[in-house]
Amino acid sequence: MSNSPFLDTNIFVYAFTDDIRTARAQALLAEPYVTSVQAFNEFAHVMRRKSRRDWSEIRTALSAIRRMSESVIVVDLALNDRAFDLIEKYNLAFFDALMVAAALEARCTVFLSEDLQNGMVIDGKLTITNPFL
Repeated sequence: MSNSPFLDTNIFVYAFTDDIRTARAQALLAEPYVTSVQAFNEFAHVMRRKSRRDWSEIRTALSAIRRMSESVIVVDLALNDRAFDLIEKYNLAFFDALMVAAALEARCTVFLSEDLQNGMVIDGKLTITNPFL
């Protein structure tokens, strides 16, 4: 099991934008964490589309996020299958289920996100926690 939390995309976005949650998000990035390549892809999409950042700025931010992470889970076919199991069991949206599957793969016990139900426990192993409450 990983003692480090799994960070969802929204934490990275808040860490690189001007928001009331920015300081908390940056503090989370200062501690060991686990994430997924999917979070990097979603981060790039959000920063380009909603924050209108240029690609070089996005790449620089992603480089920093990668360096700070303890571990990055790669999306593969097995993870994709596990996501479908989670969708059926917990009624999660597909991309949320894929992130949760990555957290389970990393053996994390805490999944930090504001996008899922705070306090929800997945497979008796992973607790969803909103770090901004």
